[in-house]
Amino acid sequence: MDAFVATVTQLLIDWGLPGLFLSALLAGSIIPFSSELVLVALVRLGLNPIACLAAATLGNTAGGMTCYYMGRLGKVNWIEKYFKVKQAKIDRMALFLQGKGALMSFFTFLPAVGEVIAIALGFMRSNTWITFSAMLTGKLLRYILLMYVLENAWAVISV
Repeated sequence: MDAFVATVTQLLIDWGLPGLFLSALLAGSIIPFSSELVLVALVRLGLNPIACLAAATLGNTAGGMTCYYMGRLGKVNWIEKYFKVKQAKIDRMALFLQGKGALMSFFTFLPAVGEVIAIALGFMRSNTWITFSAMLTGKLLRYILLMYVLENAWAVISV
């Protein structure tokens, strides 16, 4: 399985910005994948960091909105079957999110709970535009922070 993931990652790197978009889309959905590796590789290969940031953010937000719309459909049996997220987990997240609103989608960048937040917000029928905007902002800031940290780490390693 590790060889398969390495091969897919290399393929996505070879595809450039569309590969980065796709890797971020996968990572933003319920599929466990690391778009960070593809992002760093492409920036290290000399692609425009702003273009990489845009592709990663838009792809990751599209993946998160996929989770949101799955929740909005309200087909809990689909969510349990295809996304492997149990009804009880969605209910707990919905209870936690109650009264906090769509702005909580800012935190969909968090590992493990980000997808559940998006699904629960969809299930709760939170405002789509506020959800999208807050999700995009959170994911953008996460990628900016990631690129900043990695650039500084690379500078230290290169010395």
